[in-house]
Parts: sequence; structure tokens; C-alpha cells
Amino acid sequence: MISVNDLSPAELAALLHFHADAGVEWLLEDEAVDRFAEFEAMKAARQGARAAPPVVSSAPTPSQAPTQAARRSSAAPLAPPSSRAAPAIPDEQAVEQARFAAETARSLGELKTALEAFSGCNLKNSAKSTIFASGSAESGIMVIGPMPSADDDREGLAFAGRNGQLLDRMLAAIGLKREQILLTNVIPWRPPGNRTPSGPEMDICRPFIERQIALAEPKAVLLLGNFTARFFFGGNDTIHGMRGQWREIGIAGKAIPAIASLHPQELLTAPVNKRLAWADLLAFESRLIRE
Repeated sequence: MISVNDLSPAELAALLHFHADAGVEWLLEDEAVDRFAEFEAMKAARQGARAAPPVVSSAPTPSQAPTQAARRSSAAPLAPPSSRAAPAIPDEQAVEQARFAAETARSLGELKTALEAFSGCNLKNSAKSTIFASGSAESGIMVIGPMPSADDDREGLAFAGRNGQLLDRMLAAIGLKREQILLTNVIPWRPPGNRTPSGPEMDICRPFIERQIALAEPKAVLLLGNFTARFFFGGNDTIHGMRGQWREIGIAGKAIPAIASLHPQELLTAPVNKRLAWADLLAFESRLIRE
């Protein structure tokens, strides 16, 4: 086994980044835990729970009764019942609760409070952070990504880590800073293992992201990534078939212009696509100038 003392700083940083992407957030417990003793105790408790009192074929005599009573009182106590998770809220009920919580918010601040208090989506149970819009809505510019990454979840901010650094450079290329725009994600909680959210999970999260857009009242929206584009535009096309085309998304009875482009992660994976993203950014900039 290779010791960490044998790794270079670059190799150690790569290893830590790998663990972070895998969802590892703590390498050590605050206090030492003897897992072997814990397992043995659990096994002994289960065996005690399965142990049944001896079966007597005939009724005990008066002289036998005290002996059997004492035997029952000295038997090992049954293990306490294991705690079970609260039953899941039916999807339809959770969607209604999400819609009510979102619609009653009258500002982005109120909506953030409502989202942080909402417990009807199982994605929240495994996530460390609730990701909400950051930046400023005054510019009328909104950039929306898919779901939080491991870096986002760890830092509590949309587009953190390498993706965020690349996005900052992309925005700077058209004269924007993240502090000047409203930056958020469709899904506020990181799915376990970065899996794609299920249909019911998307339905539960939809009222919150749509309310963010309605309250921000952007004049133009930039959608990043395949998931985000499908979420708002519908269909099963890939991002390469949806990018670079101005469309309208209906939010609270208003038609808001939106254009899709590649997510920074896709550009890090395939840098050749940066030319496509650059063309989309120029189209986005042109629309902002006209507005």
C-alpha cells in the first residue's frame, strides 16, 4: 500500500479531489469507534431477541411456578426495536407542499427560507447543503445549471470548484461577473452519487426553481447542460441539438427568452467544444445588449 508520505503535492491533491467527487466528506471520525465491538454487540442483541422461553408441555405445579417465574425474570431482555425512517410523503402530496411553499414566498429571501425548511424531497436527506440562487437579480441576467456537484454541496454554492472557475472565465469573456448575475441550479440538493434525479424528484423541485425565476424577473436566461435544457425545453434531444437557439420558457404566465449551452464540466471533459460554448456566449451577449 502506498503511504500518503510518498505522494507528491499534486498526487495528494488529485487523491483528495477523487474522494470528494466520490462523496467522501470526512476521512476520520471525531472520536475513535470500535466497529468490531459494535458489530458483536448488535449480533448478540439479535440472538437475544430470537431466543424464545422454554416450552412446557404441561401446566406447572405450585412448587414449579416460582422456579419458572424466576427463570423468566432472569432471561435476557429483548433488544429494543430498531428505529425506522419516517414513512415517505407520497409524491403527489410532496409536489403540492412544494408548490404551496414556493407560491407563498414573496421575495427571494422568503423563498430561500421556505426551501431550507422544506422536507418533502428525499434528496435533501443525503445532501449536505441546500443550494439556492446567489448573486444579484438587478442585472436581469440569470444562469441556471442542473444539480449541485460534490464541490457545490461541500461549499454550499452553485458552480463551485473547477466548474465554477471555468464559468467565471466564461462570464468574464463577455464582461460579466458572478456577483452581477443570479446563479442557481434546477435541483437544490445533490443526488447521491451524482445520479440523475427521478421524475418525481424533478416534479417536487420544479415549483422552487420556477418561483426563483418568477421573483427574479430576468430579461434573459442562460441554461447550462443537457439536463437543464431538457428540464425547461422538454424533449429528449441532446445539448448539441438544443444549444445556441433562443427559445421561450413560460413562467408565471410570462414568456422569458432562454438559450442553452454546454455545461462547464462538459467543456472540461471535451475542450474541443469550447468553440461552441463561445458562440453561445456571444449570442447571449448580443441579446443582453439589445435588451
